[in-house]
Amino acid sequence: MLGVCVGMQVLFDGSSEPSAAPVEGIGEWPGLVQRLPAPVVPHMGWNTVSAPAGSLLFDGVADQSFYFVHSYAALTWDLPVADGHLAAATPLVTWCDYGAPFVAAVENGPLFATQFHPEKSGDAGLHLLENWVRAL
Repeated sequence: MLGVCVGMQVLFDGSSEPSAAPVEGIGEWPGLVQRLPAPVVPHMGWNTVSAPAGSLLFDGVADQSFYFVHSYAALTWDLPVADGHLAAATPLVTWCDYGAPFVAAVENGPLFATQFHPEKSGDAGLHLLENWVRAL
């Protein structure tokens, strides 16, 4: 599965959009999607990301810019720990910065997600989508 923008956000525990009381998400990943703490929102335009080593999605495009249009994002990434061990295999998390660091993409087994829009990200987005298809 590839979740894009809100398709990524719904995979978290919940979101503060559009109200002050959190709205429940699917809960695949821990955390709350929150309003970006930036002087101007929405974050609209091109931005670079910081992909982790071994990323399948960003192979060959880690240094490229991607197109974002959003006001909310996951600002933290914390997997639960039980008895000193991670409760799940550690996903690969890609970060971006706009007012503060936020989760720009996640690769988690069969689940892939991007906060940005690969379909609007030109050649870099097309390459990323081709990487995703190859990873299936």
